[in-house]
Amino acid sequence: MIAKTPPMGWNSWDCYGAAVTEDIVRANADFMAKNLKQYGWEYIVVDIQWYEPTAENHYYHNFTELCMDEYSRLMPAINRFPSAKGGAGFAPLAEYVHSLGLKFGIHIMRGIPRQAVHQNTAVKGSTMTAREISAQSSICDWNTDMYGVNCSTEGGQAYYNSLFELYASWGVDFVKVDDICRGYPVAEVEAIAKAIKHCGRDMVLSLSPGPARLDMAEHMKQHANMWRITDDFWDRWDLLYNMFERAEKWCIHSGITATHGHWPDADMLPIGPINQVYGKENRTKFTEDEQRTMLTLWCIMRSPLMIGGDMTGFDDFTMSLLNNPELIEVLHHTHSAHPLFRKKTEESETCAWITTYENGDFCIALFNLGETETKVTAVLPFGDNYSCFDLWNKKAFAVVDGCIVETLPKHGAAMFRVHFTK
Repeated sequence: MIAKTPPMGWNSWDCYGAAVTEDIVRANADFMAKNLKQYGWEYIVVDIQWYEPTAENHYYHNFTELCMDEYSRLMPAINRFPSAKGGAGFAPLAEYVHSLGLKFGIHIMRGIPRQAVHQNTAVKGSTMTAREISAQSSICDWNTDMYGVNCSTEGGQAYYNSLFELYASWGVDFVKVDDICRGYPVAEVEAIAKAIKHCGRDMVLSLSPGPARLDMAEHMKQHANMWRITDDFWDRWDLLYNMFERAEKWCIHSGITATHGHWPDADMLPIGPINQVYGKENRTKFTEDEQRTMLTLWCIMRSPLMIGGDMTGFDDFTMSLLNNPELIEVLHHTHSAHPLFRKKTEESETCAWITTYENGDFCIALFNLGETETKVTAVLPFGDNYSCFDLWNKKAFAVVDGCIVETLPKHGAAMFRVHFTK
């Protein structure tokens, strides 16, 4: 089954934007294999503009020259990814990542390169050309690389088939498709999903950016493995605060079908060193409490976990967020997560979530969304016959009069596994 549990990995965007290079990818893969693979972390994903030789930060060079083959397909820039020389593409880098026991992923933009359309290049597997299959009125409003594809043409499906056949030959395991989730062009989503099935290799399909359309949830669950419920998520408290409302709307759509998992995606974890193209001193602006809150919410709602920071610069605290097996068990082995309550007064704002383990235990997460230290109380059903374990502090926790009571700092969280002893 593809993505039976929410995918866990690393993505290059938060730390290197469009400018990541092969040596950086390999270094982060080495780190994950040595330090995090045993906890379930497995995907190494190269984000946007890997086909642009001059990329240098999080901004894009409009209408710049891109690396492309004769069939209108973008190729890695060899000045940034030297192992791609001679038409090898990402195959050597994927092979290296696989040799570490990890999986390899890439970012692509929806559509066909404008460069291909202007040059009217060929489409593999079709007599139609790039210009003939393009939908030139369908463009991204923040990146100039692509036109949409007219999927009502046989050449449109052939183009997407040829893309994913190429990615399968490289050994790609994960594809993040951008400029597709928010507007949600149904025909292109279906063409991409069909091309993945056609290519002969299992690949996770991730759709970006959000916010995703709630009215298209069932279609997303049929055709994708994860989809963004937010625009780019960064290290700002207001964005984390707003995620609670998004999580409440989307949590019921996490789960599996007979063939694949489908997971609403709260986006990357901006932890540790981020924005590294602007200087090594740049680290997350989230406090330690806010980072715990983020991980707690992401895990209990069962969002995919994609590390955003450069792992080679992680400190002990950052590692403690990621190497907690009790937390990962919530992500992998619970179901039916939902808010238990949310309360707001003039002095405080608190909330709690609950989810159920596969063995019948349940997990309670408490959150202080306010600006001052606050006591948070969750009342448990069935009296007080419980054993309780604090997942962050990794120790037993006393249930008093059938309640879990914890004093939390501002923007803080706590998480507990509760067993009913009868």
